[in-house]
Amino acid sequence: MTPAGLPFFVYGTLRPGEANHDLFLRGRIRSEGPGRLTGALLYDGPGYPYAVEEPGGGPVFGELVTAGAEEYDELLATLDELEEYAPGDPRNLYERVAREVTRTADGTAVRAWVYVAAPSVTAGLRARGKLIESGDWLSRR
Repeated sequence: MTPAGLPFFVYGTLRPGEANHDLFLRGRIRSEGPGRLTGALLYDGPGYPYAVEEPGGGPVFGELVTAGAEEYDELLATLDELEEYAPGDPRNLYERVAREVTRTADGTAVRAWVYVAAPSVTAGLRARGKLIESGDWLSRR
């Protein structure tokens, strides 16, 4: 699969039952299921979480979301806007990177888009952020 057709790994407000799931994903996805990302730590943010890449860290728990073919390009653009991501922009809050995510149901590895904290955000989180030790943003409640 080419990078343009990758599924998305969502771990915060885009998960089922969270505020942005229905707003941004309803009617645009053909499948979703639980997954986990290793090599990252999860930090609580101002109403949403940040995954920070950290070799040996994790897992971070979330959902693997596969867009419908006709909705893919629009969904990619919409999620980039939601996550305040623009390629090469130093003001990004997140960077969109392709990473291996494990499907919880069968243990298979899948390459997926993941929005991780941008370098400037990462530095602040490592210095004074609140780590979500469980790796599951939903457990913070």
